[in-house]
Parts: sequence; C-alpha cells; structure tokens
Amino acid sequence: MNIQKRSTESHPNTLLRLVGRMVGGAKRGRAGAAAAMLFVSLIGLIVIPTATGRGMNVIAEGGSKSDLSQWAIVGIVAGAVYLLFSFVANQLFAKLASEALYELQTDLFDNVQTLSMGFFFKNSPGELSSNVTNDAEVISLFYTTALSQILRSAIQVILIIGVMFAVNWQLALVAILTIPLLAGVAYAIAQVSGPAFNRLQETLGDVSAFQEETLSGHKVIISNNRHQWAADQHEEHVGGVYDVGRRAFMSALMQFPITQTLSLVQNVLVLVAGTLLVIGGSTTLGTVLAFAGYSALLASPLAEMANLITTSLNASAGGDRVFRIIDERPDVQDAPDAVDYEFKGGRIEFDHVDFGYVPHSLVLRDNTFVVEPGESIGICGPTGAGKSTLINILTRYYDITAGRILIDGQDLSTLTQASLRKQIGVVLQEAFLFTDTVMNNLLYANEDATEADVIEAAKKANAHDFILSLPNGYDTMLTERGANLSQGQRQMITIARAMVADPKMMILDEATSNVDTRTEKLIQDGMRKLMDDKTSFSIAHRLATIRGSNRIMVLNGGAIEEMASHDELMAMKGFYHSLYMSQFKGKGPGGDPSDIALDFVST
Repeated sequence: MNIQKRSTESHPNTLLRLVGRMVGGAKRGRAGAAAAMLFVSLIGLIVIPTATGRGMNVIAEGGSKSDLSQWAIVGIVAGAVYLLFSFVANQLFAKLASEALYELQTDLFDNVQTLSMGFFFKNSPGELSSNVTNDAEVISLFYTTALSQILRSAIQVILIIGVMFAVNWQLALVAILTIPLLAGVAYAIAQVSGPAFNRLQETLGDVSAFQEETLSGHKVIISNNRHQWAADQHEEHVGGVYDVGRRAFMSALMQFPITQTLSLVQNVLVLVAGTLLVIGGSTTLGTVLAFAGYSALLASPLAEMANLITTSLNASAGGDRVFRIIDERPDVQDAPDAVDYEFKGGRIEFDHVDFGYVPHSLVLRDNTFVVEPGESIGICGPTGAGKSTLINILTRYYDITAGRILIDGQDLSTLTQASLRKQIGVVLQEAFLFTDTVMNNLLYANEDATEADVIEAAKKANAHDFILSLPNGYDTMLTERGANLSQGQRQMITIARAMVADPKMMILDEATSNVDTRTEKLIQDGMRKLMDDKTSFSIAHRLATIRGSNRIMVLNGGAIEEMASHDELMAMKGFYHSLYMSQFKGKGPGGDPSDIALDFVST
C-alpha cells in the first residue's frame, strides 16, 4: 500500500469507525449516561418556550399574578435543569472525546512501530508525520465539537417536533416544511465538499513531506545555493493546498448563509400561519408565541447539523488516512509456531536465495554460500549490486522470494524476529542518534546495562575521551540526529552503542564511508573490537576497510561473482582484482588502464 497514491474517496464506514471509538465498546455505558443527561437537559430547554407561552396566555386572558408566577418559576427551573444537565453531559462527552483521540493516536503510532521496512520504503516520514498531526487535528475537532453537537441537535430536533405536533399539528406541519430543503442542501454540499476535503488532506500530507525533506537536506540546499528553488517548490506545493482548500471551504461556507436563510423563512412561515390561526380562533396567542420559540429551537440545531457537515467531512478524510495505516499489517510476520533463535556459534547458510522488492524483479539471484562461526565476511561490489539488500534479508527486514536462510541450522522464517535481532547488531552508514543525552543514546540498545558497562564500551569504541570533552560529558544533550557532533563522533557512539547491546553477530554497512582517515582508523579499531570472535559482515566501497576480512564476497548484478580472501582474490586476477586496482591506482595491472575489465551490473 502507498498512502500517497490513494483515491480521494473516503470509505463510507470511516465516520462510523470514528464514532465507535468514542461511544462504542467499553465506553457504551458512559456514552449512554451522557446521552441521558443530554436528553434531560433538552427537555428543560423545550419547557422554557412552553412556560413562556402559558404565561402569555395568562396575561392575555386576564389571569392572576400567582398563575403567572407559577409559569415563571417553571421557566426558571427548566433553565436551571438545562444548564446543570448540559454541564454534566458536556463533561462526560469531553472525557470520551479525549480518550478516543488518545487511543487513536496511540494505536496509529504503535502500529507504525510494528510495520516492516517495506512500508517505510514506500511512505515518506513527512507523509507519516502529517497523519499524526494534520489528520489527528481534524479528527480531534470532530470528537470535541461535531460529534456531541450532532447528537445534541438530533435529540433536540426529535423532541421539538414531537412536542410541536402534540401542541398544534397544523403549525407543526408549517414548521417542518423547510427540513427537506435543509437536507437537500446538506446532501448537495456533501457531494462537492467530500472529495475536496479528501484531496485537501492528501495535499497537506504532500506539503509536510516536502517540508520534512527540505529541512533534513538544508545543508545540500545551502551548499548549492538552492534557496530560491526550495522557496519556489514550497510555494508551488502550498499553492496546491490553497487551490484545493479554496474549493473545499467555499462549498462548505455556502452552507451557513443557505441554512440561515431557510431558518428565517421557517420562522416567518410559523408566525404568518400562527397569526391566521389566531384570527380564525383556532389557537391562542400564547401557543403561537410558544411555537415561535419552538421554531427557533428547531432551526438552530438543523442549521448546526448542516454546518457541522464540513467538520465531519474533514474528519472523514483524515480518518480514512489514519485508518489505512492502523489497518496496515507488516509484510514480514512471525509464523504462528515461530520459536526463539537459539545461538549456537553463528553459522549462516544461504541456500539458493532469490529476493526482489517488487514482484517479478529480482535484486538477488540464486545466492548460495556458508559462513562459519566467528568468520568475518567483507561485502563489496558496484552500486546496485545488492550488498545492502543481502543484509536486509539476513536481518529479516524483508522475506526472501525463494530459497532458504539458515542460522545455526535454524530456518530464518521459523524464528521470532525479536529474538533474531537481539543477537544481530547493526552499525549503519548514517549514524542516527536521538535527541537525548549521550548516556541514554548508548543505553538505547540495552536498558539493563550499567553506567560502568557504557563507559567500558565507549572506551573500546575510542569514544570515551571525546565524550568527556563535551560540555557535560555523558550527560551532554544531543540535538536532533546528533547534529552537534561530527560524523566520526556520531559513528563512534553508534559502535559503542552496539557494544553495549553485546550481540552475538555483527553487520556494518559502510560504517566508515563519511569520515577522515585519522577518525577512520579509530573507528576501524573500535569495529575490530566489536567484531572480535563474532560472525560478522562488513559492507564497504573502500576496499581497504574489508581487506583484513577472512573472506570477501564480491557481488555483481545480484549474484556472487567471487568469494575468497583478499590475497586469493588478487591472485585470481578476476573481478575483485580489477575493482581493487582501479580503486587504488586508477589503472589495471602492469600500468595499462585497458587491463581493467569490469562488467558492472546494477539490479
């Protein structure tokens, strides 16, 4: 699934799912109590115009002051009931709305944490961030205002219509004449606004994705003097939001003047019809006055329900996007009978393994090899040869297309992912650090480690001295992604972090590609200590980094071209030999550039 390439039509049950999260399941009892409180409060509201009409009849018929006082007291008590029970109902609804929003955001974030690498490959961080912010915001507005108001309005309309027909069916018929018109207007606007609001939420997600990308790549923008390009692109993206938003909100805003006009027409019709009935002796002035109040109480919720369609449509669009992610399931899942990985030395076997990120397009083809316990394997090859992909399937970020992968004789597909990854440490090319202290970053992979464990690991990774030189040592707060450290310092911390985790096997993916020579030597020294006596894989473009590996795997076009030690590969004078000579001398053996015969195949 790609949430960026989706239809602008929301699922019809999206609003029902949103409502169910607020008033369904275990919340049904509290929601029922809130609705009951609301019902009682609205009865109090409806009694007010009744008491007013009866009081007017007392005056018109020359009744006593005590009769007038009684109806005045009834009106005051009804008002108090309305205020009190409305307050309690609103408190209950507010708590239900807060809980529903909290649970929705929690479920969204928690489910994202369970998804496989393929999901993040297809969806940008900016787009996902928009789901947590923009979409959650419109859903929050629906929960806190629209849902309870729609319920209140619906109950109010039903009660008032019932009372109106009980008091005078003729005036009641006149009062409800505009309801079909209001319903028609609401339906017509929904047909226009619904797709527009879906498109608006999608466009806002695109803007968030672009903003996240440009902020992350600010160094590239600054170094290439592309400020104007970024501004122009952003203006184009925001212009799209403006165009879509203008259409969505324009159609929605037309709702208010139309419903207000119809409400005024309704009041006029009631007063005209009531006057004629009074003249004809069919009803009293007090009844007409009461109906004027009923009409106002009827017009207000009808207009409110129509106007809240905008909020509901917006929430439906946001909810559709959120539920698409909540309903997403990881591509890689533990088998029902999966067992924990039992480490027995770290022997790894690939048996005719094929893999492709998309169907019918293989990145790795028929890879077969065995790595003995404690053996260090260097991996090299041209860009696109499948080096990182090989690691991705070894750590089971993706499931293979064909073949088998065995670790200590155990089929990878039968093992739990958590137990597997606990025993495989990974140091990536991009040293990612969290906005936290150095100490907490080092503890990230093993919360049970002690401060002494952390310091010992930092010393082995050659990071201890520079950490002590930081303003607050191990308690120094790192900025986002560790931006207040150099690339080499960040990498040394990630190596120390891997040491704190103490995995049984190690994978290093271009871990020294972005550092200077002196720092590289320090990092390589730390890596040697990290990989000591462990089965390990090291991906490198700089072949000097993996020259000391027990064996070097040379990948080309998704297949293993050669696999032997550095000396053996050089003696073979094959693909690796040509690659090595071209990298270090810029020419082939014997000083003749024509001797270099590399047939690079990218997958």
